[in-house]
Amino acid sequence: MKKLILSGFTIAAFAIYAILSRGGPAAPAAASATPPSSITSSAPRQSSAGAAAGSGGYNNGSYTGSQADALYGTVQVKAVIQNGRLTDVQFLSQPTDRRRSQSINSQATPILKQEAIQAQSANVQAVSGATLTSEAFVQSLQSALSQAKA
Repeated sequence: MKKLILSGFTIAAFAIYAILSRGGPAAPAAASATPPSSITSSAPRQSSAGAAAGSGGYNNGSYTGSQADALYGTVQVKAVIQNGRLTDVQFLSQPTDRRRSQSINSQATPILKQEAIQAQSANVQAVSGATLTSEAFVQSLQSALSQAKA
């Protein structure tokens, strides 16, 4: 009986932890096993920028986001803005050292790119099975889009 109660308590505690670690419904991406303090970034760089802003609220040009740690490598993207709208996201770096990383990224990167262009922001959901890459993508793209608004 004690083992049953202890097991039930352990399961309930884990469920509560899982719910609280997600950050609630307003979180832009699912939680990961990597604590926020381990995500690193470098200073963002602007590749080229146009002076005119279109109707979408971004300044035209290409903006390079910061590098973001995805545990097995870094993710860095370039956001292309035309007529004030996000029209393309190019991956400059992503984890490719392991065969598993290559497999995950070959499936996740087109989805992340499509979702960002559709949302016109970095507010995209994490791709199942590619949480760390998704979170690093969001961080790098947000950095690039922040430059485009300046």
